[in-house]
This record gives sequence, structure tokens and C-alpha cells, in this order.
Amino acid sequence: MQIVSNKRALEKYLKTAVEVNKKQPVLVDKYITGKELEVDAVCDGKDVFVPGIMEHVEKTGIHSGDSISIYPTFSVSEKAKQTILDYTVKLGLGIGIVGLYNIQFIVDKNEDVYVIEVNPRSSRTVPFISKSTGYSLADIGTLVMLGKSLKEQGITEVYPKEKDKWYVKAPAFSFSKLNGLDACLSPEMKSTGEAIGYDKKLTRALYKALQSSGMHLANYGTIFLTIADKDKEEALPLIRRFYNLGFNIEATKGTAKFLKEHDIRTRVKKKISEGSEEILDSMRKGYVNYVINTRNIDSIDQETDGATIRRCAVENNIPIFTALDTVRVLLDVLEEITLGISTIDE
Repeated sequence: MQIVSNKRALEKYLKTAVEVNKKQPVLVDKYITGKELEVDAVCDGKDVFVPGIMEHVEKTGIHSGDSISIYPTFSVSEKAKQTILDYTVKLGLGIGIVGLYNIQFIVDKNEDVYVIEVNPRSSRTVPFISKSTGYSLADIGTLVMLGKSLKEQGITEVYPKEKDKWYVKAPAFSFSKLNGLDACLSPEMKSTGEAIGYDKKLTRALYKALQSSGMHLANYGTIFLTIADKDKEEALPLIRRFYNLGFNIEATKGTAKFLKEHDIRTRVKKKISEGSEEILDSMRKGYVNYVINTRNIDSIDQETDGATIRRCAVENNIPIFTALDTVRVLLDVLEEITLGISTIDE
């Protein structure tokens, strides 16, 4: 599965797909940029129960299993949430589901809601939303399938009051144990587990979840950057936040030039495709604390370099980020746990 943005990329993907299996059709969907949300629900044929709505940190285009998921929602309007609940009820009853089901949604910049898919089964988020809301969906869904309605179980409302704490599900990956697997997040699921953190403050819940997932959170040191042209403007304020926290900034020539033009001191590193090993040596020697690498799939050299950098980061246990949305919440956490320095007022 891949997102393509032009004819050349589409032709390249189709050629690869045909090489894999000539007999299977290729499904083409329209890609809509927006926030991704998710629900696990129970339908008994007459009524529907939705214990909570989860919002993903990463935008659409990254598999839901690889996204950081937060309950309750943190950025969508009440109108969008009501639309999601309305669609969930109509789809559960309309399809005729008796038991558990999962729906993934997109909320675009206009707050319009789209359905990505409906899965008439239990999903990987059932344990998370059950722990977060206090409703054991496995038990409720099983009883419904055995003929005990929601009302008979004492459930009389579609959506109960949301909890006053934040609950965060962070994916855990096993890239270091799987030789050759690219660490870049995509529509294909790559996580092998997950961790949960909760707190009355969102940044603290995020911190607990990220730490529990195995990520080492350093609040000082060096970050290495290689940012695709299409992402540079969005990445700039994030990199400036690292800079203001006191991080050293290293980058390849194109990214470094862009950052210097915006008054961010940056150490230039030669590209791997130019015959240099200095990027990889720096990571191997433990000088790099975070790697941020966004992809430009139309650039063969950049993508080859990117895959090598991502693999080296994994092999040396360096947190790597390929989605800027994840970087944004990481910075929220780092700013929360980092002590500021200021002069004493005279």
C-alpha cells in the first residue's frame, strides 16, 4: 500500500504491484489529508454503544496501528464528534452487526467527516479503549453475541461522559530484530506492540506512553535532520523549538541551507550518496540523540540515503521520526520536562 502524488509515482507503484501478483486487482482510493479518528463500538441489532472516540496524533496516511492514539479527543470540534457518533450508529444498524466493530474516520480542515473503513470485528484498540473508559468491550460484545442486549446489560446511552484524564496509546516497534525492514511509517502496519500512559495532563501521559514503548527521551544533545522539500516549511517551527531547547542541529546540505537562511545554526553533513560515511559514523559513535527524516519518494538518491539512515538509526537504538506530527508531540513532552534557564531580575 502506498500514497502516490503524481503519474510517475503511480506508474512505478503499479509496475511493482504487477511484479508481485499479476492476477490480483489494484484498488485505488482518493487520499484525503486530515485528522484520523477511530471508534470501537458494540451493536446489538437495535442499539449501539460507543465507549469513547480516539484521535490519532499522526495525520491520515500512517497505519492506525502505528499511530499514537489519544482518548479523549484533543483537537476536533463537538460537531465533528457528533457526526462520528451519528455515522457509527447508522453503519452498525445498517450493516446489521451484532457484536463488536471498529470504524476509522477522517476529519478534514473543514470539519467534514469521511469514513475510511468499517471492520465488523474486534480490533487492536479494544484493550486500550476498555482500560481508558472502564467499559470491558470484550465482555459486553460477547454477551451481545450470546443474545443479551445492551439495555439488558444496563447500557442505555450511546456515548457516556468522557473521562477527565488523558489516555495515550503509543506503538512499539521491533525494527532492530527484523533485518532489512524500513523504519519509515506508511499505510502498512509495522508496529509489534503498544504501551499505555495516562495522567491528568496530556504531556505527562504522552511522556509515560513514549517511555513505556521503549523510546529514550533525551532533553538535550544533537538531532540529525534530512527533510524533504515539501515538508521544510512545516518542519521549520519544530526545528526552531529544538534549537531553543539547546539542541545541536545537524543536517544534509539542502536542509542545512534552508535552516541557516532562517537563522538556525546548523552543522552540514555530507550525503551518503556522495560517498561520505560521516552521517553513519556520527550515529554509530552515539553523537546523535534523534533522527528526523521525511521522505520524497520521487527522489531516488534521497530515498536510498534515507533508507540507509533509518536503518542505521534503528541498529544504534536512536529514536527516528518520519512523521512531523509525532515530532510535534515529542517537543511538547521535552518542553514539559526541560528546566528553563533565565537571569535573576535585578
